[in-house]
Amino acid sequence: MGSKRDIVLAALVLLLLWEVAALLLDTMALPQPWLVFASVIRQLVDGSLVDDLAISAVRAVCGILLALATAVPLGLAVGAEPSWRKRLSPFIYLLYPIPHVVLLPLIIILFGIGNFSKIFLIALIVFFQILVTTRDAAKNIHRNYYYSMQTLGATRMQIYRHVILPASLPEILTAMRISIGTSVAILFFVESFATTRGLGYIIMDSWGRADYVALYAGISCMALLGFCLYLLLDILEKKLCRWSTSG
Repeated sequence: MGSKRDIVLAALVLLLLWEVAALLLDTMALPQPWLVFASVIRQLVDGSLVDDLAISAVRAVCGILLALATAVPLGLAVGAEPSWRKRLSPFIYLLYPIPHVVLLPLIIILFGIGNFSKIFLIALIVFFQILVTTRDAAKNIHRNYYYSMQTLGATRMQIYRHVILPASLPEILTAMRISIGTSVAILFFVESFATTRGLGYIIMDSWGRADYVALYAGISCMALLGFCLYLLLDILEKKLCRWSTSG
């Protein structure tokens, strides 16, 4: 991640480009950024946007955490254990390329239209991204690290704790970075289908009413949600992977 100054500068450049495009096109479909941000601030102050923003944040975070809690242990085991890799890799090979987003109608039939079905779809899609990256990271650890721990009398669980997990952690966090963008994109999809709450619903509802300021306000809030999650992950990486970010 770049310096704070570079990030602020990049944000200002993007806002400037947005402003110029809005002035040049002069269309209701592209309002000026100050109108959009004024609308966002007004809705946050009066509370009309807070609940939807919180609901979307909970859905995205829960989906990522559910995927992380299941994909990381399985990925480490498949990558580090040749027997597990031999048995499970064919299933991963077959299931990973499937466009899991098309399963939303089936998931709604099975689990209803509540929050769980939305969280489950986010977790399902992100699961394979984290699983494959974790598996490859664990598989590529040099065997000498295992032998060094074994000569010291370490158990298998201690090898996982002190060798396999720390060595795989940077790649796991990289997979989580990718999963944030994916989870927010899927969040928009699931919230535009069979729901009346969340940022995705606000975007689609505003589009249907041709309220373009509200439309861009919803898009801006969803972008802000993704950025905040990415920022939190960057802070977490600096704390957990000091050896890989010290430079």
